[in-house]
Amino acid sequence: MKAFLILADGHVFQGTSIGAAREVISEIVFNTSMTGYLEILTDPSYAGQAVVMTYPLIGNYGVCYEDMEDDKPWPDGLIVREIASCPSNFRSENNLDQFLKDNDIPGIAGIDTRALTKILRSQGTMNGMITTDENYNLDEVLKKIKAFKAVDVVKKVTCSEKQVLPGDGFKVALMDFGAKKNIARELHKRGCEVTIYPAYTSAEEIIASNPDGIMLSNGPGDPKDCGPIIEEVKKLYHSDIPMFGICLGHQLLALANGADTRKMKWGHRGANHPVKDLSTGRVYISTQNHGYVVADKTVPEDVAEVSFLNANDASTEGLHYLGKNVFTVQFHPEACGGPQDTAFLFDRFINMMEVSKDA
Repeated sequence: MKAFLILADGHVFQGTSIGAAREVISEIVFNTSMTGYLEILTDPSYAGQAVVMTYPLIGNYGVCYEDMEDDKPWPDGLIVREIASCPSNFRSENNLDQFLKDNDIPGIAGIDTRALTKILRSQGTMNGMITTDENYNLDEVLKKIKAFKAVDVVKKVTCSEKQVLPGDGFKVALMDFGAKKNIARELHKRGCEVTIYPAYTSAEEIIASNPDGIMLSNGPGDPKDCGPIIEEVKKLYHSDIPMFGICLGHQLLALANGADTRKMKWGHRGANHPVKDLSTGRVYISTQNHGYVVADKTVPEDVAEVSFLNANDASTEGLHYLGKNVFTVQFHPEACGGPQDTAFLFDRFINMMEVSKDA
């Protein structure tokens, strides 16, 4: 079946329908990872977006349900050059096309994803429509595409009720703004008892549970849309409980402390982004997925200092809060998929809780 990708600037790509044969409008973003497509599809941070995979062959090792980062996929659509019809992997339990169908995710294959990515890089991420309707009216469609805006995406992806992963070590409160499962796994395998809280849980409830540490998770959307959450994060910050923030959590804590965020032209999405640790000069390869960033030189100098920078564009990748047991990073130390280079940050968080408890 024919399918079409129509961009807000009027570009039209014709390909073949994959996944669910339904129409969707979304923000079109690209990811440069060569592998990890299942983890990408099940990352809640992609809610409200359709993902272009720049690597030309996707689905070659099938679907391994154990690798999912959430119980369901979250992107509005998937855009690929070629989708593998016969995966080769002893762990595979399904093929990618069927997985998309099973979860009602539409997609398009057979288009020039290199040309598409060059458009998104030169003009910036933009809205688009995936449709199988050959009789679309371009003028009418463009009006709908330009009017689209993803709203309430954190509310859409967060858990509905508190969940507990039992452990004998430190008690960690994980604020679920769209948390990937591997954040909880990394803490749990270090012995932590992890309590996962819905995004809109009050700071008072978190503090009353007497946690040894607080984790602020990744998540989707514009951080400035999370006003009520930012107010609760501000209270958590002033509680002096050790805190570690990742991605959206990093941005929300910065906003809570007077910094600003900005939308990037095309964002950082992939498993090959270099970040420089300013304390050691060492560069790590990281997994990233964000379209917003803490704006340069907006963090009050008496509140926090920049700890990591992106080695490609010098954007802020980490903050260390002065006089506090608090640090945050823009990248994903829990990876999955991607390099494990920065998993040591979880150990740093554990050590921070140890020091705080002994004080």
